[in-house]
Amino acid sequence: MAGQVPICHHLPVLLVTMYREYFGLKEKPFSIAPNPHYFYMSGQHREALAHLIYGIKGEGGFVLLTGEVGTGKTTVCRLLLELIPKDLEVAFILNPILTVEELLETICDEFGIGYPEGNKGIKVLVARIHAYLLDVQSRDRRAVLIIEEAQNLSTEVLEQVRLLTNLETNEHKLLQVIMLGQPELREKLGQRQLRQLSQRITARYHLGPLPKKEVAAYVNYRLTAAGLVRGRLFPAPTVRKLFRLSKGVPRLINVICDRALLGAYVQGKDLVDKETLTKAAREVSGSGSRQWLKPRVLLWTFAGLLLIVCAALAAAYYLHGPGPPARALVESGAQRQVAGAPTSSTVMATSEKPEDSVPAGTREMAYQALFRGWQAEYKPDDGRGVCEQARAQGLRCREGSGASISGLRQTNRPAVVRLRDAKGGDYYATLTALTGEKVACVIGNSTKTFDVNDIISRWTGDYLLLWRVPSDYNEKLKPGRQGPPVAWLDGQLALVRGQPARPGREQVYDEEIVRQVKDFQRSVGLTPDGIAGPRTIMRLVTAAGDSGPTLHEGKASD
Repeated sequence: MAGQVPICHHLPVLLVTMYREYFGLKEKPFSIAPNPHYFYMSGQHREALAHLIYGIKGEGGFVLLTGEVGTGKTTVCRLLLELIPKDLEVAFILNPILTVEELLETICDEFGIGYPEGNKGIKVLVARIHAYLLDVQSRDRRAVLIIEEAQNLSTEVLEQVRLLTNLETNEHKLLQVIMLGQPELREKLGQRQLRQLSQRITARYHLGPLPKKEVAAYVNYRLTAAGLVRGRLFPAPTVRKLFRLSKGVPRLINVICDRALLGAYVQGKDLVDKETLTKAAREVSGSGSRQWLKPRVLLWTFAGLLLIVCAALAAAYYLHGPGPPARALVESGAQRQVAGAPTSSTVMATSEKPEDSVPAGTREMAYQALFRGWQAEYKPDDGRGVCEQARAQGLRCREGSGASISGLRQTNRPAVVRLRDAKGGDYYATLTALTGEKVACVIGNSTKTFDVNDIISRWTGDYLLLWRVPSDYNEKLKPGRQGPPVAWLDGQLALVRGQPARPGREQVYDEEIVRQVKDFQRSVGLTPDGIAGPRTIMRLVTAAGDSGPTLHEGKASD
């Protein structure tokens, strides 16, 4: 029948769900999506990130990160976006197979630069970009262009990118460029006609595979991040075999381990042995047949599919057959407007666009909704700014730009975000719930739910959120400090570990606390520097069970 989905379409999803439950995992641990939450900070990745940060803080020019397919370039870049200073304007180009004019148009689109549709051309576009960069510089901000898969750029386009970095004042370059690509990019930049560009690279790093000694740590880190609480699922002999099969390439490790966990599940095994891993690698490479769908798993799979079919039939009967006018009920519920700041349990369905019927003054209204979620009050007519009002009520304020949805998901706190409509106008929304691919927002006095991509496509990256800390906390806790704030920090770390805190209120920020802070930072994808700054504290208080509002039911590391 037209429109029906074949039963076999559901099979992979059901099997993955079952093996997650079987091994006690909250999420799929070996997804190949570049999720910073699962980022394992190997020695190489730490150096790569350091090079990018060094380059991005420079005075213009190019930063280069290369590596084989699957070594983690994109994930390092996503993490960089979580760490970049708040004074940056960022443009991100994912598909660089473009002409010179198309590249310039894409840069304009990413930065939100308007240009005439009927009278474009390279000269006009460059002039618009130059004017925008001068405006950014006049506001004491900086502009960064990030290009992924840069090995696909033609020589002509690379030369145009170099010319953009010529835009400058008497003191500063106006544009910083970060290029990520495969090893062919290094070879291309070695060509004589691109020597001027190559000479302008201020920081470069090449990512290789994981060394043998780090493969076990990588696997165990991802399993822990996915919620594994019992012992290791991959014994040492299996991990040694995994290194030989994957050559240490993280993406290959992920796909092999994912298939191996499925194999262990359908065979009823508690651990992944070498034989199961070898079969998984053969399947991944296409050289093996699927031999694991034995009667036990087929029985449970059939039962699950039967439930899906029954549920679908019941829903169809309820919507179209005799009984209450269900569709009218669903639609009226979707259109209902709710004032205030809801929690993640108040997600509703809507087909509207975020900018539909936006009232005036949405920024002040968004701040009010954000404060209500914290049982606080924001007064638009108060002479103090939003962050001053937050501090007066025992809260702290964090604002920045260049953020990502994954970053907000990990921070797990409601946030005011600046959105841009189709005409280039700004308006504001308060993100109050983020469940899967749905986002609940307060816009004006209405609460509605949209697909996450609707928000991403309109979001400028600017955000403001609130968090709660002790009154005597002063932005950063570093080794050597002592007193009640350090005792509080030790208590929060103890809550996360499920252990009692050390006694006393005059504790010293010693090596033990440094070690615990680094462990926690690694577990949530932050740079493990051992310093309890705002980002670390925000993640920590959420993970420890702070009673403030959250975007979803999990902790900050979910």
